[in-house]
Amino acid sequence: MQTGSIITDLQTRGLRLIDPSAGADSRRGGAGPTDHKALTIDGLTVMIPVHTVPAFDSPYIAEKPDAEGRARVLKDGAFFADMRFPRRAKFLDLATADGIPYGHIAQLHGKDVLATTVLQTCIRYQSRRKTCKFCAIGQSLAAARTIAHKTPEQLAEVAKAAVTLDGVKHMVMTTGTPASADRGARVLCASAEAIRAAVGPDFIVGIRMVVDEDTEGGLDVGEGFEIARRLAASGLIDFVSAIKGHIDTDEGLSHVIPGMGSPAAPHLATVAALKREIALPVLHAARLNDVATARHAVASGALDLVGMTRAHLADPHIVAKIRA
Repeated sequence: MQTGSIITDLQTRGLRLIDPSAGADSRRGGAGPTDHKALTIDGLTVMIPVHTVPAFDSPYIAEKPDAEGRARVLKDGAFFADMRFPRRAKFLDLATADGIPYGHIAQLHGKDVLATTVLQTCIRYQSRRKTCKFCAIGQSLAAARTIAHKTPEQLAEVAKAAVTLDGVKHMVMTTGTPASADRGARVLCASAEAIRAAVGPDFIVGIRMVVDEDTEGGLDVGEGFEIARRLAASGLIDFVSAIKGHIDTDEGLSHVIPGMGSPAAPHLATVAALKREIALPVLHAARLNDVATARHAVASGALDLVGMTRAHLADPHIVAKIRA
């Protein structure tokens, strides 16, 4: 079986572990990456569900790894694939001078990507009607797994350690929504400036942001574009991952993550307009689920990078087919 099919099957059905402590840490619940564990299969490090309901009943089970982290995956008792548990990142064993664990400031995604939510609080938590449907940054804070505000100095300290000790190459920042009109842009810029000073210009720093909440009283497209322009003009950001919509209602969520019956690329016009406003690479993912649509989006200049999830689950060989 080819690597793509192996990964797709494991990501779809999950994995049971003989030794739950093997490899890098995993977390249950809260803001991501949670309920998964990083595994390396044929040189690719991916996140596989291990704490989900399907994973508890999965036909796949990982044997206890050897001293190098190597293990076999069995399916219904028969050999399925070889894999390796990446070692726990060294930077996660450190803490700031005032005792805050580095893992409460930023987390490792996969093999070499650092991720953080700079402000772990949000104006939407004040009302259950406005709370986003699947955002869990408040739960992580309540469980004392993180801190409410990561300062630029803390983020820079952690980023430098992650680069030096673990070869991390890339960092993505997002934030809960503060009450300020700039929706946290000033905080993100200050954070990026400190990170750049600590790790240099070659380290990739990206921002994931909503450019239009598409709801009454929410951030409109003009405000969203102005924030994106400010971030781009800072010279501190390498790319923007753009989202459109709001997820405080089921109906709103159905537009941010469109269902299978929805039209293709429903937010592409908004993202294309953003691309014309900023001199940064733009990433977007929302119902760009076939090669023709993705190719058009890039070729037309609407965006630079396409995120495709369901397409990879449906066809794990899609990239190989495109290259061929």
